[in-house]
Amino acid sequence: MASLALDQAPTADKPGASRFDYKTHPLAWLAFAGLLFGGLAYAGFSVLTDTRGVGEELALGVFAFLALALVIALGFEFVNGFHDTANAVATVIYTNSMPAHFAVVWSGFFNFLGVMFSSGAVAYSIITLLPVDLILNVGSAAGFAMIFALLLAAVLWNLGTWYVGLPNSSSHTLIGSVLGVGFANQLIAAGSRGGTAGVDWSQAQKVLTGLWMAPLIGFFAALLLLLVMRAVIRRPELFRAPEGDKAPPRGVRALLIFTCTAVSFSHGSNDGQKGMGLIMLILIGCAPTAYALNRTLPTSATPAFVQTANVATAAFEARSGGAAMAPEQARATLTTALQQRKVDSPQVYAALDSLSTDLTARVASYGSLSKVPAEATPNVRNDMYLVLDTTKLATKKPEGFREDELKAIKAYQANLEAGTRFIPLWVKVVVAIALGLGTMIGWKRIVITVGERIGKQHMTYGMGATAELVAAVTILSADRFGLPVSTTHILSSGVAGASVANGQGLQGRTIAQLAAAWLLTLPAAMALSGGLYWLMLAVVKAYGLS
Repeated sequence: MASLALDQAPTADKPGASRFDYKTHPLAWLAFAGLLFGGLAYAGFSVLTDTRGVGEELALGVFAFLALALVIALGFEFVNGFHDTANAVATVIYTNSMPAHFAVVWSGFFNFLGVMFSSGAVAYSIITLLPVDLILNVGSAAGFAMIFALLLAAVLWNLGTWYVGLPNSSSHTLIGSVLGVGFANQLIAAGSRGGTAGVDWSQAQKVLTGLWMAPLIGFFAALLLLLVMRAVIRRPELFRAPEGDKAPPRGVRALLIFTCTAVSFSHGSNDGQKGMGLIMLILIGCAPTAYALNRTLPTSATPAFVQTANVATAAFEARSGGAAMAPEQARATLTTALQQRKVDSPQVYAALDSLSTDLTARVASYGSLSKVPAEATPNVRNDMYLVLDTTKLATKKPEGFREDELKAIKAYQANLEAGTRFIPLWVKVVVAIALGLGTMIGWKRIVITVGERIGKQHMTYGMGATAELVAAVTILSADRFGLPVSTTHILSSGVAGASVANGQGLQGRTIAQLAAAWLLTLPAAMALSGGLYWLMLAVVKAYGLS
């Protein structure tokens, strides 16, 4: 296939120019545009089909607003594609394992597959960082301001670091943007809610731990792996720079292509989910009847839901101290408990008992989630969210429950997740298209940084293989546990570790720039998203929007 890498080729007098010396075929432009607009059209058609299927007619203004929000969300994934995935192709390009124009198409395809085969677990790990009140009221003006602010901030920072050729992490940027709107919401709401309407800092600590550990994992794992390879594998050509444009030996080339493929696939499986979670928030806010609940669950699933709910509710009642509570009071109690991260009290268990009993009775009366009326959908979804997240917080210390109780609560949580935390197939497809196509544009700036500006000497076959193998294994492991990690941090630090293990020095200026980008990303993204959120809320207030 003709190249879809739409960067302008460098001039012949620049280092590595021959690697990028090609012209884009006009058919490639047509194919690219066809896939791009075809994906957007598919998204629009799917929204119309889903909403009409449940009798929810979207007004023209709401549909236009939804379309704009989806374009921005997909734009984030598009930028993520050429910003992050450039790391995956840098090693195969600079070891002459694949031509640049073929490598980016190859990587884009496996990014697509990675998204399509992703579990969806990571998608909602980012969402749980957001303030509880904004998640429960995502369809409000404040909810939409939150989504637009964090997406715009993430895109702006990604584009800025890409422009100067820095391999900054899109995950790092998005998490910073989420924390920014949460912190801004906390400051704005401090007077009325005691500052409890902001970031879930316990979840933030868990996510941020992965961010600061990623560079260390990448550096030391690649360093150790390459040292082991040098001691065990007696093939000197593995640890020498390629000669001109000569391709590596067949086995080495297969290894490098495999590791590039693994990084591309794992990047898609992890990073693609972050956009999915945000898109689901947008859909829930604009079309709650169609997307707030998983209406594809069969009626046969309802008896199991009722059974696990009843057993779990009995465990809550046993810890309630005999207190009784009305459902409305229970909602307020659980909302406050989640905001303050304090759930181990008889009042909270009484609220869980009350709301679970009421929720179970309503679902049983409807027969299935697919039959929940439009007017009842937001309340059912919010109640399921409150119960799910409160029980997850309560069971972080499992020793407080008997084994049979804990088993029942876990089963109840699984049913609640199945009903509220789902990803429609079309969302996966359009995110996969955006991420895959993004891989094929703008990648060259980051590729040159990774390939030429980290180590003082040319990248060897062994360096490329170890850096990418470490990145792929780490990302796939994180995906297994639903943790967001940074492809960029792991792979660029892996290249640095491999350079040291191979006896090369590091370019101090580049390392300093990477460190500065790593340190600045979080506060910069927080400031951008927080400022945009405050500005959008001010506009909403000025024009009396709701």
